[in-house]
Amino acid sequence: MSVRIRLQRHGRKRKPFYYIVAADQRTKRDGRNIERIGSYDPTRNPALIDLDFEKALKWVENGAQPSDTCRAILSYKGVLMRDHLNRGVKKGALTQEQADAKFEKWLETKADQIDKKKSSLSQAAEKEAAERLKAEKEVREKREAVIAERQAEEAKAAEEARAAEEAANAPAEEEAEAPAEEKAEKEAPKAAAEEKKEDAPESDDKKEEKAD
Repeated sequence: MSVRIRLQRHGRKRKPFYYIVAADQRTKRDGRNIERIGSYDPTRNPALIDLDFEKALKWVENGAQPSDTCRAILSYKGVLMRDHLNRGVKKGALTQEQADAKFEKWLETKADQIDKKKSSLSQAAEKEAAERLKAEKEVREKREAVIAERQAEEAKAAEEARAAEEAANAPAEEEAEAPAEEKAEKEAPKAAAEEKKEDAPESDDKKEEKAD
């Protein structure tokens, strides 16, 4: 039986989640597996990998062939490196202590690379968030400027309409006031004449009539 280390899909639509399994290569992708040795979540950044190192190493040493994606995962987690060093020990090319020292050094280098990548991703995320906030602020300021301009235009139009209405009503008021003024001017001489007549001295004949 030829064993293959591959991914078995789970999760929801557009949110995949995979089991890393050892299965007979003749079975379907999502069919029965021999053993589950880990999980892989590609929706995270960086991707989340949970791998049973010893089980994966055992299957690789027993001749299981990983798929392309699983080979990258095993290489990333150091399984293939450990297998390479173990084969060197079996061949006598190096001792177990040398192999362990090389593997520890490789793990330290890998950890530094992972930390740098996480730091780079964090900085990129912060920069992207800052740029997004800046863009949102610019859009908001432009919208507020447009609203302020529209309100100013509406206020100006309202002022012009009010001025035009006042100008249209002004002649009618003047015409209404004019007849009253003319009437007052006509009645003024008549009133003055009556007042003069009342103030004039009485004639002698009238005085005599009053005396009698």
